[in-house]
Amino acid sequence: MNTAIITTINTIKMENRFKNANEAFKHYKKHIIYDGVQFDNTQALFNVGFYIDKPMDNLIEDEDRNWKLDYAEAEWQWYLSGDNNIEKLGELYGKVPEIWKRMANDHGDVNSNYGYQWQRSDWNGTSQYDYVVNLLRQNPRTRQAAISIYDAKEHPEYKNDTPCTYAIQFTITGQKLNMCVTMRSNDLWYGFCNDQYCFSKLQIKVADELELLVGDYYHFAHNLHLYDNIIDKING
Repeated sequence: MNTAIITTINTIKMENRFKNANEAFKHYKKHIIYDGVQFDNTQALFNVGFYIDKPMDNLIEDEDRNWKLDYAEAEWQWYLSGDNNIEKLGELYGKVPEIWKRMANDHGDVNSNYGYQWQRSDWNGTSQYDYVVNLLRQNPRTRQAAISIYDAKEHPEYKNDTPCTYAIQFTITGQKLNMCVTMRSNDLWYGFCNDQYCFSKLQIKVADELELLVGDYYHFAHNLHLYDNIIDKING
């Protein structure tokens, strides 16, 4: 590999690396407002990818965003339950947020409980989660430790609730477990703040099971956006 290519790769890597989730949130909040493209009822950036060095540092503290840790933790516990009915979230949090009510079907079920997607055991008789953990344990060099969230076979069911996440992939380097999350669409304000919390908790959980350290968290969104009404609120 020539020097020019090495320099380019290192530059890209450094420009898209943040200490924690809060630093990434603040950066892209400003970036979207000033440089985003008007797209439907949002301002958006396309094909955004970045590293978070310390996934365990996953709290959002921003003067504009009243992020609630108790809700994010309730959502994580809902994922762990494997129950995709919104009433379970209501039990854990005390109420069901309106957005989940709009996304649920007539029975109260949603597709975007990612824990339901990685835990349901109709995949060769085991869950994707167990398969991935066992695969990493048996072959730490595998490039196949991926959990699929978006399932094209379920398109007819994606009327009110199309999962924003395509896949979650794990890779071991040295004694560290790295994770890559790939999303078709990511609302920075609500989606990213709670998603990164739950995904980082998943990374920690898998690392603990494998007795590894937590490595990098890489987050990629084809469309990273803020809704117009949120930008109006920020600009006040």
